[in-house]
Amino acid sequence: GTAREQAHADALGYLIAGDTGRAARVWDAILSDHPLDMLAFRIAHFVNFWAGRPEAMKASVLAVESHWDEDTPGWAALLACRCFAMEECGHYVEAEHAGREAIRVDPSDVWAAHGVAHVLEMQGRRHEGMDWIGRLEGLWTGANNLKHHLWWHLAMYHMEMGEFPRVLELYDMRFRCLGSELTVAAPDLYIDVQNASSMLYRLSRNGIEVGRRWVELANHAEARIGDCQSAFTLPHWMMALAATGRETAAQRMVDGVAAFAAGTSPLAHLVRDVALPVTLGVRANILGRHDEALDALRPVIGEMYRMGGSHAQQDVLEQVFLDSAIKGQSVRDIRTMMQRVSARHPVAPARRRGYAMAV
Repeated sequence: GTAREQAHADALGYLIAGDTGRAARVWDAILSDHPLDMLAFRIAHFVNFWAGRPEAMKASVLAVESHWDEDTPGWAALLACRCFAMEECGHYVEAEHAGREAIRVDPSDVWAAHGVAHVLEMQGRRHEGMDWIGRLEGLWTGANNLKHHLWWHLAMYHMEMGEFPRVLELYDMRFRCLGSELTVAAPDLYIDVQNASSMLYRLSRNGIEVGRRWVELANHAEARIGDCQSAFTLPHWMMALAATGRETAAQRMVDGVAAFAAGTSPLAHLVRDVALPVTLGVRANILGRHDEALDALRPVIGEMYRMGGSHAQQDVLEQVFLDSAIKGQSVRDIRTMMQRVSARHPVAPARRRGYAMAV
């Protein structure tokens, strides 16, 4: 192949080997010579997101956007990535402008719809978020599983409003619909698992009975024991195993994660340093061992971003910590988490359902 094609292959090789940083650097190098290479741009955006590097997402957009204009194929996709990168960096005005412009160009662009949904979530504009998704969802026929994640965002707006029956309805009929073609085709896709587990945890924390919904997720979790390619998904698998009382399977999962973490790749180091203690903390929290949960989570609470996931997604892990701090009556840890979320989130904790419990 050409030098550019070989560079793409090299980057994929680094990604498979668990070295996301080196892979992203190769794609950045491709973009320096070929700023219209949408494949390099979009995969780098994806990899930087799941490596917890929002500033790198933003830098990538800023490096290439002067070479693009509205006549360039993929212009809406570039704007969509600009939206999400700016949102994750806290630049909400710039993010919303880019996302809405992307939707003007291509109303069916789910990544742009998703970026604006994040802005509305972070700013507490819940009714606007419901209207935004309701206006666009009819255009998502044939879209991939990202539309499930958008319906998860819709459920998050209703969660904050305390409309729990609607949240359960969206769980069953939209983002975790077991009969949908997408779910049947990939019943354990990482983002769908994150959507489902994090929502069931939030519902349970609010005293809502979720029935046997955990069981279906736990069955998939058992089948995934030993698979550590998605660090952020690991604590979500553990939620399902712990919630269904599968202690033997939960321990096998911990052993599998520990075995993977003994490797030498950057991903193995990430799992060892961050994902493993977070997974242990989640298990202890759900089992009611709150001092143990706090001991596991306290040293890594500031490092969880390295597993990837948006601010909205990382929130469930912060709620795990806060839940154990409240139930363990640790005033110091309650104060630590409340200060953390107050500094990082534009909506006051008293206006956020998961945190108002501690106010």
